[in-house]
Amino acid sequence: MQKLIVFLLFVSFSTLMFSQNKPAYKLYNENGGKVSYKSMIKKMKKAEVILFGEHHNNPIVHWLQYETTVDLSKQRKLILGAEMLEADNQTQLNEYLASEIDQKAFDTVARLWKNHSTDYKPLVDFAKENKLRFIAANIPRRFASIVFKGGFEALDTLSIEEKSWIAPLPIKYDATLPGYVKMKEMMGGHGGDNLPKAQAIKDATMAYFILKNMENKKLFIHYNGSYHSDDYEGISWYLKQGEPNINIVTVSVVEQENLKKLDKENKSKANFIIVVPPTMTKTY
Repeated sequence: MQKLIVFLLFVSFSTLMFSQNKPAYKLYNENGGKVSYKSMIKKMKKAEVILFGEHHNNPIVHWLQYETTVDLSKQRKLILGAEMLEADNQTQLNEYLASEIDQKAFDTVARLWKNHSTDYKPLVDFAKENKLRFIAANIPRRFASIVFKGGFEALDTLSIEEKSWIAPLPIKYDATLPGYVKMKEMMGGHGGDNLPKAQAIKDATMAYFILKNMENKKLFIHYNGSYHSDDYEGISWYLKQGEPNINIVTVSVVEQENLKKLDKENKSKANFIIVVPPTMTKTY
């Protein structure tokens, strides 16, 4: 009997040690200090806009987006929005939220991402169940392609209706922002000056629809690829152009082998940085 008790204690202790050594994620602030989920929520609830950056195929981040949204909804009235839904699909999104069409019809009439059912449907359905507005904030992808091929001036050919789905022209643009410079450098010059412009038109449009749909005393949570808001650039930069004093909280995600300390190059990416192991299962 004594041997059995010792064995069970050993197994329990070993299980505990292994679980402690295999965290799914760690949270850090911009300076690299470890923070709790609770302290992140405390800061977020005081914001006007949250730019919740993600790696599109990371399940931990999608889970945290959902849990954060649920917990903040208990303390603030919310409006949700996302890069993953395009502005010209707002009508179809509204019809789904109002139960005028079902999921099958929504899948047919809207350009949903391939991982919508696993990663974004829970957020959209949360909005539906709680009667929250959900904003399709991104530029129609075909218009971003037009910019990549012909620059901002190519947008002048769009119809009045088509222009209603993008940020107002002319687009303010700073080619010297480090994120856009880095993008151009990473491509080795392929894509020329229009590659970062195609990124900028997405950032500008998402910022435009966030500002357009904000409501007094409501918190706007926007879900986007972290590269659209890392280093307080992208969407954040465009939001500041429209509302210089806007209170924004940003979230980024990085992959590191070592979760115990935030790597130097990952500091200052955002107000909160989610560190996940590179071996984390991907959703696609």
